[in-house]
This record gives sequence, C-alpha cells and structure tokens, in this order.
Amino acid sequence: MDQSLNVFDEPLEPCGNDPVTGFYRDGCCNTSKQDGGSHTVCAVVAEEFLEYSRKRGNDLITPRPEFGFPGLKPGDRWCLCASRWQEAERHGVAPRVYLRSTHRRALQRVPLETLKPYALDLE
Repeated sequence: MDQSLNVFDEPLEPCGNDPVTGFYRDGCCNTSKQDGGSHTVCAVVAEEFLEYSRKRGNDLITPRPEFGFPGLKPGDRWCLCASRWQEAERHGVAPRVYLRSTHRRALQRVPLETLKPYALDLE
C-alpha cells in the first residue's frame, strides 16, 4: 500500500464508514499499484453525479450484495476514481470533495488547483 498521505502531504484522514469506502474498504482513500482505477478522491456524491456515473457505465446506485456494495445515495462519502472525478468535472457534475481525505496520488491525474474549488474542508 502507498504511504497514507493526503494532497497536502499530511496524514490521510478517513473518508467514510457508512458505507465503508476505499479500494481496501478501510474507510480511507488508500491506494496501491493494484488500484488501477486510483480510487483516491474523497467525494460527497450528489444525485447529479450518481446519474451521470450510471449513464457512463458505472452504476453506483444499485446495491450489489455479492460484492459487499450497498449502493450509494446522495450525501454518501465515497472514494472515487480520480479519472472519473475529472471527467465529471469537465461535464459540470463533479461532486464536492474532502481534500484532507483525498490521497496525494490523485494529483497524478487531477491538479490540486482543479480540486480546490470543490473542497468542503477549506471553507
């Protein structure tokens, strides 16, 4: 597993435990080489984003108990793939984020200056 640091090179804060998120389902946006999607952006999902993601082939709404996935609803915190967040941002439907809970590896795909206007923990 990569070192657990956020975009500010500080210790990574938890993203969400209800439902439990993260590539490792540890509540944090931890990552490693095995995480090809880079599930590193801690976001608060909104209806608009969830519908957009479903239309793009990634249904995050429908529960998938066989994978231990309860399905998401607006307001849930979830570690999103950095590239999907960036794509949503380009289409005007990017969810708000918690930067202190966003892994620094996200910066390989999304510049910090792009993330900052969406930050809930900088207000």
